[in-house]
Amino acid sequence: MSGHSKWATIKRKKGKTDAARGKVFSKLIKEITIAARMGGGDESSNPRLRTAILLAKGSNMPATNIERAIKKGTGDLPGVNYEEVTYEAYGPGGTAFLLEVFTDSRNRTVSEVRHLIGKNNGNMAEAGAVSWMFSRVGQIGIPAEGIDEDEVMMAALEAGADDVKHEEDYFVVTMAPELLEDVREGITKEGFTIETAEIAMVPQTEVRVEGSLGKQNIRLFDLLEDHDDIQQVWTNADIDEALYEEEE
Repeated sequence: MSGHSKWATIKRKKGKTDAARGKVFSKLIKEITIAARMGGGDESSNPRLRTAILLAKGSNMPATNIERAIKKGTGDLPGVNYEEVTYEAYGPGGTAFLLEVFTDSRNRTVSEVRHLIGKNNGNMAEAGAVSWMFSRVGQIGIPAEGIDEDEVMMAALEAGADDVKHEEDYFVVTMAPELLEDVREGITKEGFTIETAEIAMVPQTEVRVEGSLGKQNIRLFDLLEDHDDIQQVWTNADIDEALYEEEE
């Protein structure tokens, strides 16, 4: 799923649908608001805010929405005070789930998430129980159509990236988390269009789940991703893309 090549591709496709756009905007607004609250409203001195704005523009979010989210974060407009929380869980078949959450009520959110996971044959885990299975990396997605792989590779490596892989319709560039902004700027200066730029939690090892277990993991992943307070869902579930398409 997110952080796993074929699942990352599925998420990009899903994110482009009109039905998902409202959810995408809501989560991007939260990220912009928190980034502005933590690092200030000037994107030139706030890399996290700059990346969030880039993603918002890439999703065709109106500039007025972006400006309003920034002002809510800096306190120039009244807004909700979000708290960042990470939850860990086990999914059907022993898969691991890592959830990045922005909430204005930790008690409400953890109750809802625990109920959701329990109803779908999973269970909440203690802090640190599954997070050690994931590595924190920077990831950038570049649409591959009409782009020369060698040119992307050269631009990315010169900017400080560790690797570039061609995965279906995208080039996925990886780097150390602290170099995300430097690599993004370097690639952009070379004229490449960046569609996604994020700090990803990539599984070190994966758990293969097939048949009904695979479908249960897909359902749990989708339900968690659709929850208003959950910003990101990462998992080490290894499932054939064909099985996901059967569930659509």
